[in-house]
Amino acid sequence: MKPMLRSFLALVITITLVCALMLATGDNPIIAMRELVIGAFGSVSNLAATLSNATPLIFTGLAVAVAFRAGVINIGGEGQMAVGAIAAALAGIYIKGLPGFLHKFVALFVSLLFGMLWAFIPGVLMIKFNTNETVTTIMLNYVATLLCDYLVNYPFRKPGAPLGFTHNVLSTARFSPLMPLTRLNTTFILGVAIAIGLALMYRYRSIGYEWKVLGLNRRFAKYMGFKVDRLRLLALCLSGGLAGLGGAAVVLGIQYRYVQGLSAGYGFDGVLVSLMAANHPVGVILVAILFGALKAGGLQMEAATSIPCELTQVLQSVILLFMAAQIAMRKIVGTTPTLVTDQSSGTDVKGEQVSNV
Repeated sequence: MKPMLRSFLALVITITLVCALMLATGDNPIIAMRELVIGAFGSVSNLAATLSNATPLIFTGLAVAVAFRAGVINIGGEGQMAVGAIAAALAGIYIKGLPGFLHKFVALFVSLLFGMLWAFIPGVLMIKFNTNETVTTIMLNYVATLLCDYLVNYPFRKPGAPLGFTHNVLSTARFSPLMPLTRLNTTFILGVAIAIGLALMYRYRSIGYEWKVLGLNRRFAKYMGFKVDRLRLLALCLSGGLAGLGGAAVVLGIQYRYVQGLSAGYGFDGVLVSLMAANHPVGVILVAILFGALKAGGLQMEAATSIPCELTQVLQSVILLFMAAQIAMRKIVGTTPTLVTDQSSGTDVKGEQVSNV
């Protein structure tokens, strides 16, 4: 069964279970789902809210997808996004005298660079000391979050602010809204463009093929002569950079400043987005829009019915359980290891099964 079809079936089963839960509690699932759809797509402003919610998820979903494609598990999107966000905020506040286009480019580049540098730390540990990147990227989330909280509460805190946040970024660093009086801005187009660019790179550039082979079977990639360590490090750093750009999208396009607790789970949600999209960049866009619709429509559903908007988070959690169960089942009843024949020696080399999550 194709991965995207598995994701679609998981979504259908989850919605069915949630509707059954509504019936069991005396609510009308048809009305609830209707209000959910209206709240997400029923007007131009609702559609703008959906796409605005989807924008950070596109970046964090792409970040996870790039790493997963190369067989690297990056769960550090939260920290990488926070580091990229505060770097973009400081660039937008303290770099002055630049024209608008150049200032935006510099702020984005700084967020990309700092996200990559933060991912470089677990990358080096992975390559040089064979540490588990899943553990190190998760642990660095807390380091990054606490570091950014310190910076935004002490040296860069706006004087007199009741909470931890910086000054507003300069107008030259702000991305303009696509629709008046909405939070939807041009960073959504940037995310879509990056996703399309990654899809084209996967299809037409050698590095896309190398990452695919590496993600499927690391020993075979070594047998083919690929520079495995360099490819894994590059994938992890690019992943961190994309997460950093997600932070910049929030700071420069929505909030116009860095606020303590800015990420709000975008990094972890990106893991689910990538899994549902089967690590395909275009699929990440669609799944991110779906999650953005759940968030935007949940408020309308709560206003029109007695069902709390937190039910949409339950729906996401159940989807995650289904996706995790699929991965576990593939590991339990998975295919036999690939046999790679060494033509020069006439011996068989048993391939290492590496899950293409």
